[in-house]
Amino acid sequence: MSQFNVIVPFPEDADYLKQAAEVPGTRKPGQTGHYQCTAYPFLTLQSPGTFTNLLEIWEEGLRCSEGGPLFGHRPLISKDPIKYAPYYEWESWPSVDVRRRAIGSAFYRLFKNGELGGGQLNTVGIWSRNIPEWQIIDLGLQAYSLVGVSLYDTLGKDSVEYIINHAETSVVCATSDHIPFLLKLAPHVPILKMVICMDDIPEQAFSVLKAWGNEKGVRVLPLHELQEMGAADLVEPIKPTPNQLATICYTSGTTGNPKGALLTHGNLANAVHAQLHAYSLNDDRCAISYLPLAHIYERVMALCNMAVGGRIGFSTGDPLRLLEDMQALRPTFVAAVPRVLNRIYQAAMVAAQAPGPKGWLFRKAAEAKLQQLHATGIRTHPIWDRLVFNKIAAVLGGKVQMMACGSAPISITAMDFLRISLGCDILEGYGMTENGGSCTHVWPRDPTSSGTVGPPIPNMELKLVDVPAMGYTAEDKPNPRGEICCRGDGCFIGYYKDENNTKATIDEDGWVHTGDVGEFDGCGRLKIVDRVKNIMKLAQGEYVAVEYIENVYSSCPLVAQLFVHGDSLQSYLLAIVVPDPVPLSALVSRLYGKTVASDDAKALQEAVQDPQVNAAVLAELTKQAQAAQLKGFEMIKRIYVTMEPFTVDNGCLTPTFKMRRKETYTKYKEELDALYENPLPPTSSKL
Repeated sequence: MSQFNVIVPFPEDADYLKQAAEVPGTRKPGQTGHYQCTAYPFLTLQSPGTFTNLLEIWEEGLRCSEGGPLFGHRPLISKDPIKYAPYYEWESWPSVDVRRRAIGSAFYRLFKNGELGGGQLNTVGIWSRNIPEWQIIDLGLQAYSLVGVSLYDTLGKDSVEYIINHAETSVVCATSDHIPFLLKLAPHVPILKMVICMDDIPEQAFSVLKAWGNEKGVRVLPLHELQEMGAADLVEPIKPTPNQLATICYTSGTTGNPKGALLTHGNLANAVHAQLHAYSLNDDRCAISYLPLAHIYERVMALCNMAVGGRIGFSTGDPLRLLEDMQALRPTFVAAVPRVLNRIYQAAMVAAQAPGPKGWLFRKAAEAKLQQLHATGIRTHPIWDRLVFNKIAAVLGGKVQMMACGSAPISITAMDFLRISLGCDILEGYGMTENGGSCTHVWPRDPTSSGTVGPPIPNMELKLVDVPAMGYTAEDKPNPRGEICCRGDGCFIGYYKDENNTKATIDEDGWVHTGDVGEFDGCGRLKIVDRVKNIMKLAQGEYVAVEYIENVYSSCPLVAQLFVHGDSLQSYLLAIVVPDPVPLSALVSRLYGKTVASDDAKALQEAVQDPQVNAAVLAELTKQAQAAQLKGFEMIKRIYVTMEPFTVDNGCLTPTFKMRRKETYTKYKEELDALYENPLPPTSSKL
């Protein structure tokens, strides 16, 4: 019998018309009252039957698992060409329990005898793509009062060096592809004493790395030796307190050095237990891990699955094989992001435009299911699913029952369609590193939730604070608007060695100021409407919020990525547009009167340089802007179209896929300047 109320069912009598309510007596001038979820009691670390640390989550999962599988991977069966097995191999809960104890014990001894350490905290870095060993090492750290520090797999040299020195990390666990980089970096990170090789490599290759490490004064050790060292001298796990630090999670800023968010055992345990409210899966609780474990979103989602004794299959790490991974794994739970879901939606929209009976049937099925969704919240249909939509659901393995969606906005149209086509609950939510990635999410079976991120989850209370410079106030009609502030036991305790940013983010009453602008609708659901920063003034004095405008235009099916640029000396906006190849090929084929395939990269690259195609793309964007009722000065007047995506590697995106505005502008400065040099389009005079 468990002492924890692990999965809390969604109440049958929940009032969808009042999903969050203001706590009486909490209103103050310039802000709303404190909004809390109405479906559950407010969840704190003192609530009965709740988790208070990560060790409790592990022990509960181990008990629930009954010795079943935990971590799985697809075996590599050929290196040339690269080919993976069409199945997953699994490691059991008891096996992982043995390994995490051994690894944690080894680290504990190494810090205790002084071979590791030397900083304020006993920190251990992890630098790897998602593999079972990432999680096993982290589980070992959680059990022995050690602090994990994640290094992004895509971080550049400067950030890696900064984080190791800033967190005073004396040991980094890394896959073999990163070890040469770390050894080259050694003179610049004098605190680094040891590197653990997380993957198996040929003995000769490892000998070279070990010798190189000796030259640099860094001990290079394979993970199996560390594990054997710990197994020979086991230490009992050390129960942490809720206030004990669990991780420093570095957030990739769009400017400057990353900030180290301090998250305690209590913060993460509280976030996990809040997310387990309305977590409804059958006995096959299987998740796929493909979003970076270095980000808090994926880590909390993984902890949720472990808390209920589930299993996690790791993707191959190749984005082009992600759907193949899902079809081999057949997960029941998927933590998703819009960039993945939009691909599915856009591919389906091509099918919807098919001529003849096939296209008619698709459109008829979508119309019927959308009407049913909006009337009842029901996502399945015995006829239309069998005839049409089961094929789309099969893309993700065909067994998904629940999906989380976060990290970026997704259009109402796309979300509604995905709900009816995938046939599962998609709980779109909102969170950030500073609140454990857990702040709000929509309620199950809410028929009108698309376009919102739902009410607060049970451990979080929210309020909106006036932003006078942008015209947002708690008194706005019909709904209050303002900067989103959150408070609860899931919120972080500050930034490491950064008192100024901590004070700027957490006020004296414990509220975390997110920098995002929100609106509570009539049902108590939050909508993200703007960003406090990233506003600029055009030459005629109008303020524009470029991120908001980007979100509007990104809902256009033709757009894969988009960057909006404005100049305070100019009266109108420009954009760099990276189109999606599938709808672009359809547009180009119509214009040219001949088929241009979506995989013909050369033909598409030539097409986007054609002024006729440029004008057609801009016309599609303008339709989207008009449908969203953008003001004239908010509309993009000229565009540069390119097939080169914004990526982390070319400096346009942060590792969490947020736009690096300065770097992107610098990359396309010549093209943007050229667009402004031409005379103002005649239609742009009516702003």
